[in-house]
This record gives sequence, C-alpha cells and structure tokens, in this order.
Amino acid sequence: MAEVRAELVANVWKVVVTEGETVEEGDTLVILESMKMEIPVIAEDPGVVTALKVSEGQVIQEGDLIAVIE
Repeated sequence: MAEVRAELVANVWKVVVTEGETVEEGDTLVILESMKMEIPVIAEDPGVVTALKVSEGQVIQEGDLIAVIE
C-alpha cells in the first residue's frame, strides 16, 4: 500500500483519477495549483486507487493524504 501525500499547501485544481482505477508508476493522480503554477501529483507505485481523499477546489496542507494506492 502506498499513501500519496501533499508536498505543499495548494488548491486541488483537477482530479484526474477515480477510486477503483488502475494506475501505473508515473501516472498523474491530481493536479495542484499553487502560486499560479500547476503541479502534477504522480503515482510512485503501480496499483489500484483504493481511496481518493481530495476533491476539486479543496485547499490542502503539506502532509495531507491525497490518495491510497494498493
């Protein structure tokens, strides 16, 4: 199991995957927006997205859980 966490304070600009979706290493999960920059959050491990903990428009803090991949 891999937990994907936020590395900075940002807005969730776009959610690219859904729960139950299979992802490969390097796939984009969500796109964050901070200081007018778009920052893709990528899967570091292949697997299935079993939990998606953010929604578009949400403000997240550094360390917040974004998704769980199993």
